[in-house]
Amino acid sequence: MSRLIAVMACGFTVAACSASVPSLNFLNSSPPTAAVRFESEPAGAEVKTPSGQSCRTPCELTIQVAPELSVTFALAGYQSETVSVRSEEGSVFSSPKLTPNPVHVALHTIPAVPAKKKIRKRPAVASAAPPLTSAR
Repeated sequence: MSRLIAVMACGFTVAACSASVPSLNFLNSSPPTAAVRFESEPAGAEVKTPSGQSCRTPCELTIQVAPELSVTFALAGYQSETVSVRSEEGSVFSSPKLTPNPVHVALHTIPAVPAKKKIRKRPAVASAAPPLTSAR
């Protein structure tokens, strides 16, 4: 009988411990991910992550949480912009987050480069004077 009580006590102890753990994510081998929204002014910029994911703004990507990663916004006629996205540790009861979220970028137009003026060479004007010869 005492063995039965000991086994039940161990069972209740294990059950109580597992109930206090908010999630068992540490047993999962895949890295945590977070959804991040991307916006740009003007809309339609291509967003690229270091992992190769891409989308056109406004859009949302699910990204692996890393300490820091750089995201690049590109749009024809505008200068590319790179933004750093950092992870923010979650509490015991929540997963890590990426900040800023949403990521908003105002793209700047590429300044027009003025065309270089071509310098015209003037044709040589024929001289009416006879060529100089040395006298001996």
